[in-house]
Amino acid sequence: MVPKIALEEHALCPSLTEYWHPTVADVPAVVRDRLLDALTDFGDRRIASMDRAGVETAVIGIAGPGVQVETDTKRAIAKAKASNDFLAAEVAKKPGRYAGFGHMPMQDATAAADELQRCVEELKFCGAMINGQTLGRYLDDPAYAPFWERAAALKTWIYLHPADPVATMPALEGTYGLKRATWEWGVETGTHALRLVFGGVFDRYPDARLMLGHLGETLPYLLWRFDSRAQLYGVKLPQPPSFYIKRNIAVTTSGMSSAEPLNCALAALGNDRVCFASDHPFEDAGEAGHFLDGVALPEEVRRAVASANAKTLLGLA
Repeated sequence: MVPKIALEEHALCPSLTEYWHPTVADVPAVVRDRLLDALTDFGDRRIASMDRAGVETAVIGIAGPGVQVETDTKRAIAKAKASNDFLAAEVAKKPGRYAGFGHMPMQDATAAADELQRCVEELKFCGAMINGQTLGRYLDDPAYAPFWERAAALKTWIYLHPADPVATMPALEGTYGLKRATWEWGVETGTHALRLVFGGVFDRYPDARLMLGHLGETLPYLLWRFDSRAQLYGVKLPQPPSFYIKRNIAVTTSGMSSAEPLNCALAALGNDRVCFASDHPFEDAGEAGHFLDGVALPEEVRRAVASANAKTLLGLA
């Protein structure tokens, strides 16, 4: 097995389970209990799962939605800080095997910026993981300027993870199998990222860095189309959308153990912009690891995706 660094590995601290339970209310109890058990484990079972996939280091983020659905801003700030302290303590128990993404109280942009800086500078996290929109507000909202200014100054990564939209698309009503992870989350998260691109966030903050799972939520497949339609509709950006996607966005393999989208992402974004992730425990880490070990790739590209890109982009030793 090629040694790997995994960038979308999930966990929960006890104080955040109240936000997670409603998102799995329609999941069979036996599955829900198994997931919760895995999410709250930082011991031998998590390490064993990593070892089965050849993962040397897992960058752990809080499973959604977390405090992003909290309506009390002060409570969201306090619980985000507490969860980050909890995760930092767990990471410190297994240095080298675990690293962390911070959990952000996006209800308050300045508080989120301060917490991001604390996570990066004091807790030594790799950046932050944000679980979609926060109370209906997306990350291109002008109110988030203090957050993006700080993130760009820190040159740290913001991992945009899927979460439920404000409302289900009418086309998905009555089709449960297409909701959430099957299709809905990809549309929601890809659209969220495009709002940042087309809204000029990456033009205003050239050093801002966004990471997407699932090999880019279909964005690599559509670069030409974005540029073509932006020109047609008179989108006022100094550069075509694909420029910002290639410069400011990196992607991971989470939940995508398939050669075709992997090859597309590599061709569209470059061999240095694709990293490994297993999406533990929502996907099987062993399957994700063995896929990357066996998929037809030049060995230097395989090793870049497996760990070298993560070391370079996130500064991981």
